[in-house]
Amino acid sequence: MTDQPEVAIVRWPGQAASAQDGLADLLAAYHLQTQAEKGEAVAGVGGLPDRYRVEIADPQAAFEGDSVLLALSGDTPVGCLVVTASVDGRSEVKRVWTDPAFRGRGIASSLVSAALVHAAESGVSAVRLSVWKWRAGAIALYERLGFTVTESWDERDQLVCMERAV
Repeated sequence: MTDQPEVAIVRWPGQAASAQDGLADLLAAYHLQTQAEKGEAVAGVGGLPDRYRVEIADPQAAFEGDSVLLALSGDTPVGCLVVTASVDGRSEVKRVWTDPAFRGRGIASSLVSAALVHAAESGVSAVRLSVWKWRAGAIALYERLGFTVTESWDERDQLVCMERAV
C-alpha cells in the first residue's frame, strides 16, 4: 500500500475554480524555471515576458481553443500540458510541467500519453513539440513515447523540435 494519492488526468476547463488557480501556479513555476535554466532568472512572475504573464494571469483566455490537460492529486493540480488546436492536421504539445514534489511518478508520461489520445480523437495526423536541449530527461521521455527529432520550426537557439505521427 502507498500513502500517495492516485493522480488522475483531466481536461480543463471544466474543473472547479481552484483548478484554474492551480494551473496558473503550475504555469508560473514552469516559466520561472525555464527562465532560470536559460540564464535569464527573474525574481517573480512580474519579471517574466508579457506573453508568459498573460498565460499565468488568465489561462482560460490564453489557451482558448486549445485543450489543457491537468494531472490532479485529489483536487490539487500537480502537472499540466497544453495541446494546441489543429493547424494543417498537426497539434503542438506545450507547457509540459510536473510539480517537483510529484516527479518520478509517471505524471509527465501520463500527460503526454493522454495528449496523444486526445489528438487521435481530434483527427490530428501528427503531434509536435519543442524542448530545450538541456532537458535531457524530457527528450528521453518524448523519444520513449515515439517522438523523433525533426527540422526546427522555431529559430530559438538550443531548442530541439520533435514530432510523432498519431
